[in-house]
Amino acid sequence: MSDWRDWTAAETAAWIRVPESGDDKYSRGVLGMLTGSAEYPGAAVLGVEGAARTGLGMIRYLGDERAADFVLHRRPEIVTGAGRVQAWLAGSGMDSSTRSGGLAEQLGAALAEGLPTVLDAGALDLVDRAAGPVVITPHFGELARLLSARGDEVEKSDIAELPAQWARAAADRLGVVVLLKGSTTYVAAPRGEGIRVAAGPAWVATAGAGDVLGGVLGALLASHSERVLAEPSVLAEVAAAAAHLHGRAGELASSGGPIVALDLAEALPAAIRELLAGA
Repeated sequence: MSDWRDWTAAETAAWIRVPESGDDKYSRGVLGMLTGSAEYPGAAVLGVEGAARTGLGMIRYLGDERAADFVLHRRPEIVTGAGRVQAWLAGSGMDSSTRSGGLAEQLGAALAEGLPTVLDAGALDLVDRAAGPVVITPHFGELARLLSARGDEVEKSDIAELPAQWARAAADRLGVVVLLKGSTTYVAAPRGEGIRVAAGPAWVATAGAGDVLGGVLGALLASHSERVLAEPSVLAEVAAAAAHLHGRAGELASSGGPIVALDLAEALPAAIRELLAGA
């Protein structure tokens, strides 16, 4: 397929899981997070904020100890003990070149569980090790490095010039769903459909916004884990819904002015309310 279709607000609303009277924190979805580092603890905080405000039941943060202190200071309801999860978010705020043996073992064990997984930043190089449905969330430079490491001669500028083409090529090459971040977000499934998503105002291009997006996507995957495992073909739709929700939160947070990533996360509940009301 060569065409790209534009994603809609109604389609996003359909992927927002509204809790019912019989739900508990486990049935609403549990997200495991291996994000952040001693150097970049803020990435863990922002990802947790994005996930928590998207409407899942629990987050297990199992990353860096220093980052965990920041996470708990901001969000005391986060669980830092291991246990059952329904999806994983890994790599935000990490550097693959400085990954320790212990962290590598943690990441490998998580990826081997076969659960829906978001790979970002410092875990993109592990895409081949994931046993379950995977979405990767690179920006132009990260995708260029990932493809170059696999023998493709591509520069960041090449991807910036033809993002739709490269998102599709990467999905086919890697066999995973690719969410290529940019002023327009392109979501491509391997040998499948391509979805184009308005990424919100240019003010959203700010440090940490991608970490929030990872949290939003991880939350939606945890909330719909059973369906994604049963129908992997819907993975691109979940990714598109996350990108759209993230962009709409950016619009609400900005209202025409500058924002920081935490503003974007805090606007997520209002964006969800609006989407559900419109649906």
